[in-house]
Amino acid sequence: MSGSGLSRRSLLAGAVAGAGAVVVGWDTGARAWAAGPGADVAQLPVLDGSVTLEGAGLERFSSDFGHLVTAAPRAVLRPGSVRDVQRVVAFASRHRIPVAVNGQSGDVAQVGAAGLESHSSYGQASACGGIAIDARGLSQVVSVGPGRAVVEAGATWAQVVEAGLAAGWVPPCLTDYLHLSVGGTLSVGGIGGGVQRFGLQADRVLELEVVTGTGELLTASPVRNRELFEAVLAGGGQAGIIVRATLALVPVRERAHVFSLYYDDLDVYLADQERVMAEGRFDLQVGDVERSADGSRWRYKAELVAFADAGHAVDREALLAGLRPAAGGVSVVEQGWREYAFRVDAFAGYLRAAGLWGLPKPWLSVFLPASTAGVFMAEAARVLGPADLGAGLLLFYPYLRERVKAPLAVLPRGEVGWHFDLLAFPGPGADTAAMLERNRRLYDRAVELGGKRYLIGAVPGMTGADWRRHYGGLWERVARAKRRFDPAGILAPGQGIHAA
Repeated sequence: MSGSGLSRRSLLAGAVAGAGAVVVGWDTGARAWAAGPGADVAQLPVLDGSVTLEGAGLERFSSDFGHLVTAAPRAVLRPGSVRDVQRVVAFASRHRIPVAVNGQSGDVAQVGAAGLESHSSYGQASACGGIAIDARGLSQVVSVGPGRAVVEAGATWAQVVEAGLAAGWVPPCLTDYLHLSVGGTLSVGGIGGGVQRFGLQADRVLELEVVTGTGELLTASPVRNRELFEAVLAGGGQAGIIVRATLALVPVRERAHVFSLYYDDLDVYLADQERVMAEGRFDLQVGDVERSADGSRWRYKAELVAFADAGHAVDREALLAGLRPAAGGVSVVEQGWREYAFRVDAFAGYLRAAGLWGLPKPWLSVFLPASTAGVFMAEAARVLGPADLGAGLLLFYPYLRERVKAPLAVLPRGEVGWHFDLLAFPGPGADTAAMLERNRRLYDRAVELGGKRYLIGAVPGMTGADWRRHYGGLWERVARAKRRFDPAGILAPGQGIHAA
């Protein structure tokens, strides 16, 4: 039977297969949806949006971008208002029904239906038998002005960028792929090439509107409800649901001068990247690890970007002074700011056309202290082969710890760290179970070397001890925020954090 959804003033949308009766609520005794009234049936609240109970509406929320975990929700809310989120979360809290937000990761008009999927890679956005909230129901860019934008949490960064460009203002720190929801990346941190100057996307938030785990709507900022503000930014969705954000913007520059420097020597690559960062030579700084042209070894590429306005050149010689890439290993391309910002779209289109986008993707993302980053990378290079990467990317670049302010964005000790991000797109028939075991071994080794994980990755078997070790001295702060803002423990169960 196909899924169904009734709109405004409906108690609940959908029908029970074979029964023909409208489902009206939740049977608290059987812990299942009820098709009629009864002593134990709690009716769902009146909604402005709709709820889907079965069929394609649920199937679309049963997996995520990683396609490694399947966990169908019992219902999907597409909110017509923030009030819908409040009412459903309050209902779920009373009856201890798990709730998770799914950013849906893309605008169908821009990236096609294939882009409508959560970009968590290991079930982090799964409702695990509960209620999934489709954030695309709240996806408006409300306003853009000098220095700030107000956006709903289901809006994508692509939407924010397009609206910002029209006004001459853009976010200073962007993820490489822009068709991700604002609320989703803020909930995990949101890292990109601007981290060396501006920190994470979570560090550029001026104010939030948050629905807590009890259904209460609160405004949170550094000066108002600060505990909640700091608990939801990079907090993995454990303390509340971001429904609106006020973001800091910077004036857009017209041109991007993109420098690609290739290295065969890991130690030289590490030193040059850290030197460039310390001296602040470039506006954006990333890097990745690639196979050599003959496929025999790994090479290291620094991608460094200098912005300028049209008609103004950059001093390429000064920017490259003292750097030591391999012979002939330098190229420079000039692009428009927008062209560079959306550079990954063509690559994503290729992956979809090649049939790789929808295959399992065992991603691994960790942060490492500078003192051991080289050791970890060298060991990983010996373990990883072309099949581990597939058609994907292995990002590897430094950041400054002082730029990251969000307390729950857990990073290693030390002033300088490195981001290792295995964004694998293995081919058909890949042994993803073995790759997940590999991820666990690499994660454990990273922890031995003082590393921390980024919450988007696929690390199997995380235990309570693992999470306590991850958060260290912050663990009690995390637990306290959970008790205060989500006392029923219903939010974002797919992360596994609150189960610790």
